[in-house]
Amino acid sequence: MDDKHGLQAPEMMSLAMLGGTRPKRSPVECGDLPFVIQRDGTWLYRGSPINRKELVCLFASVLRREACGNFFLQTPAERGRIEVEDAPFVAVELDWSGIGPTQILTFRTNTDQIITAGPDHPIRVAHDLVTCEPIPYLLIRPGSGHFPVEARIGRAVYYELVALAEPGIVMGREVLGVWSQGEFFALGDIPDEDLADFDDLE
Repeated sequence: MDDKHGLQAPEMMSLAMLGGTRPKRSPVECGDLPFVIQRDGTWLYRGSPINRKELVCLFASVLRREACGNFFLQTPAERGRIEVEDAPFVAVELDWSGIGPTQILTFRTNTDQIITAGPDHPIRVAHDLVTCEPIPYLLIRPGSGHFPVEARIGRAVYYELVALAEPGIVMGREVLGVWSQGEFFALGDIPDEDLADFDDLE
C-alpha cells in the first residue's frame, strides 16, 4: 500500500516508529535509503517530493549524523543512510530583540524548530569554492563526531543578519558580525573603503 507521495507503507511505517516497549537492541542496518534532502530543504523519496510537512518533520526527528559525516535516519529498530546535498535544514525566519551583546537572535527552520543562536548554537559562514559567495550556517545539534547537524541560513534571512551587523574584532581581524546571547559571530570582513571610514571616526 502506497500513500499519494509514493511511500510504501510497510517500509516507511517501520522506519517511522519512534519507540516502544521492546527491549533496547542495536538497530538493523538497512543500507542506503531512497531519500534525498535537497539544498533548498525539500525532501525527496524515490525522486518525488514529500509534500506532507508532518511526515518531513517526523523523519527529521530521527535524523542523525555519524562521525564520518554521513546522514542516517535511525529509530530504535532500524537505520539507513540518506543523501543530503548541503545541510539537512534551512533557517527560513529570524526574530531578534535587544542590541549589542544583549541581542538575541532566534531562528525558525523549515521543520519549525526554534533555535536561538549562542554558545550552543553558533553561526558560521563558509564560502562557495566557485563564486566565493558567503554560505551561512546555524548549528542545530551535534553529530556523533566532528561533523554537526546544521541549518543553512536562507538568503533572505542572511540579508536580515547583514542589516543587523556591526564591526568587531575576531582573531585580530576587523569584521562585520552579529551578537546573540553574548557571543559575537563574524559574517565577513569589513570592505577596505568601510575600514577607511571607521579609521576616520577614531
